[in-house]
Amino acid sequence: MSVSVETPSGEAALRDFVLFHDRVYAGRGARWGAPLDLHLPILAGEGPFGNEREIRPFWAIAHGEVVARAAAVIDRRYQRHWGEALGHVIMFEALPDSDEAVATLMDEASAWLASRGAVAARAGFGLFDLPFAMDAYESLPPSVLRQNPSYYHRLLKQARFEVEQGWVDYKAPVTADLVARWERALDGARRAGYAITPARDIPPERRLRDFTDTWADTFKAHWGFIAFTEPELGHLFALFEPTGFLDSSVIAYAGDDPVGMCLVIPDDPAYAVLAPGRTLDDSEQLDMLAIGVRERARGRGVNYAMAAAGFLALARRGWKWVSYTLVLDHNWPSRRTGEGLGAHLCANYLTYRRRLRR
Repeated sequence: MSVSVETPSGEAALRDFVLFHDRVYAGRGARWGAPLDLHLPILAGEGPFGNEREIRPFWAIAHGEVVARAAAVIDRRYQRHWGEALGHVIMFEALPDSDEAVATLMDEASAWLASRGAVAARAGFGLFDLPFAMDAYESLPPSVLRQNPSYYHRLLKQARFEVEQGWVDYKAPVTADLVARWERALDGARRAGYAITPARDIPPERRLRDFTDTWADTFKAHWGFIAFTEPELGHLFALFEPTGFLDSSVIAYAGDDPVGMCLVIPDDPAYAVLAPGRTLDDSEQLDMLAIGVRERARGRGVNYAMAAAGFLALARRGWKWVSYTLVLDHNWPSRRTGEGLGAHLCANYLTYRRRLRR
């Protein structure tokens, strides 16, 4: 196979880069479409996500057609926060039997990262890039999660990536017993003096400030994470608002002090792309959840109460299942929270790393 690696440029080429996702997943019974509204501005360096980041897309061409793609990222804020000269490889997608093309593609992306001082590259966590599924390949996950084919793991390992981090995903059915459990968790936090406040009930400027500050503080030591800025989170909130997330997301207050946040964004199953005859099971109509509690309020049930509030809001809208979403393998406090809310492990994911200097 004769492979060339090029950098697409211009709006039309970058649009094709994003839409390559749909070509890879065209044979799936149920899938989410390429997130053009999110990925296209990022690749073009437009909007708040270009600040202190260099992004270079690459695609591999064989026999006159694109067979794989990825974007290399130097995130100076990440490097400063973690004190590590790490680069990221995001938006990786590839067709079957593209082993040589992927190896060449990743060599080019890695060389570009190394030329900017990176000593390693991470694939599967960074700038909206989430880990690679390692099972449950045919189920429709929450729209933010990957639904990659099983062969991606072989392609990445042959391209000199090593497993760096494991993750688990949790979801729960909406049952009368669990609804009662969630109501008790919410009532318990309120009796302890915490106000679990829906995002819609908080003035917009304060809502954005409190979400940004609380998320940054509660995730400051979370593996691989870099906090959103107010402009970044404001951009995301504008994209999410049609989902009704303001009703299912909450901030926990102790008096006037925000001590926790829980972002619960329901998916709209109408946007799922289904093959003829394929229908969605109730367990495939889910949400994305991100939760954090400041250290001074941990161990007091605030985490249970916030997630419970989000789940109850979805239950009132007719949701039959809810997602606690991704948790690091070793994050047992969060895993116990998910399990305590009645969720069970439903899928596993992996993040990869490639050393650039040996």
